[in-house]
Amino acid sequence: MPAHRRRYLQGPFAPVREEVTAYDLPVSGRLPGGLRGRYLRMGPNPLGVEDPAVHFWGLGAGMVHGVRIRDGRAEWYRNRWVRSAEVGAALERLRRGEPQPPGMPVSPNVQVIGHAGRTFALVEGGLPPHELGYELDTIGPCALGGTPAGSSVNSHSKVDPRTGDLHSVAYVIGRSFAQHVVTGPDGTVVQVTDVPMPGEMPFLHDFALSQNHVVLFDIPLRFSIAAGQFAWDREAQARIGVLPRSGGPVRWLPADPLYVSHTLNAHDDGETITMDLIVAEGPLDVTDPGAIVPVLERWSVDLAGGRVERRRIDDRAQDFPRINDAFAALPHRYGYSAISPLYGMPFTAGGPHPDVAFTNALIKHDLAAGTAQVHGFSREEAVSEAAFAPDPEGRGGEDEGFLMAYVAAPERGASDLVVLSAQDFTGPPLARVHLPVRVPLGYHGNWIPDA
Repeated sequence: MPAHRRRYLQGPFAPVREEVTAYDLPVSGRLPGGLRGRYLRMGPNPLGVEDPAVHFWGLGAGMVHGVRIRDGRAEWYRNRWVRSAEVGAALERLRRGEPQPPGMPVSPNVQVIGHAGRTFALVEGGLPPHELGYELDTIGPCALGGTPAGSSVNSHSKVDPRTGDLHSVAYVIGRSFAQHVVTGPDGTVVQVTDVPMPGEMPFLHDFALSQNHVVLFDIPLRFSIAAGQFAWDREAQARIGVLPRSGGPVRWLPADPLYVSHTLNAHDDGETITMDLIVAEGPLDVTDPGAIVPVLERWSVDLAGGRVERRRIDDRAQDFPRINDAFAALPHRYGYSAISPLYGMPFTAGGPHPDVAFTNALIKHDLAAGTAQVHGFSREEAVSEAAFAPDPEGRGGEDEGFLMAYVAAPERGASDLVVLSAQDFTGPPLARVHLPVRVPLGYHGNWIPDA
């Protein structure tokens, strides 16, 4: 088995084998008293029945890890598999000690969000979203963003803070169209726009949302029916699609043949869409995320001239970009991203910041000043995405709030939930919630306030 495939079953990536519930978690430091809600994060957690020779990080049943915080206390920790029908059946067979049939059970494993007072686990490509209960039990598959055609939303649905609408891009492998789906604040689908996508379906993992537009990335990473997976198509012409949020035909503009990982944010400025996003040079092997070198760029989409201009913001390998979601689809100043063992083991810093050489770190970008601050962790403290939690006692300033991330605590053989001040980013953590078990490196999550 190639070494890079073993990597994603070992060390900080290794799956856990039990579901755990723990109450009244110990805390070092002090949790902000105004926070009331749950920090939830999703990731693949294979049940151990996949073929290791073909395993890569994106495969496997999803597991959500959550901490409930209220009045300065960490009231509980829970981890639960997302029980699709096949994952539920596999867990029941394991409970009875029965052998598993060939194949690997799957369930949503990329993102967990809150919308319309409900909690949803997401993945893309055709598997439906699954609704979760407040304590992370699986209610079942649901039609969030679904249409009569049966599409399911992708992993990066975005809420417009001005309207409360949830915007999603839905696609299914093998179909010749994608869809922009708008779900209202009450959870009902209010608008669906078809976007023709002839040929092999590209990897539509993320998109950009501005005040007036949805931007799709038709990149050379296409699903190959022959190969049975996403693969780099050297002959494909990259392009971006600009779709009016009000509906209407998509306009395609030529773009450089890059891998678009995730978007930080986007906004409109007259006839220009400004987007900050994570990109990497191709061709690349999607089965080895650690070999990808993603960087932060700013793209200016000139609608009048039909051009896309690129500018590098930071040369350091990074991903999992986040903002204060109250500024989604609006002009923003601050962004946060992660340097993780996923991108090189160990990480070697470079670019314009030669004094920084953390193996694991979180970055706060001041995009107005053109500066960045780094909060570093030790070599063993694996950290990935940090979600922003607005300070409920603040005045709504863009960086008035906290960053939350799971961080490995190898001395305990477990993990901590680390809470940082966004305004004192390089200072010591405000709090560390000590979890009783390890949380593997995973994908995406959110702070979901009880209100």
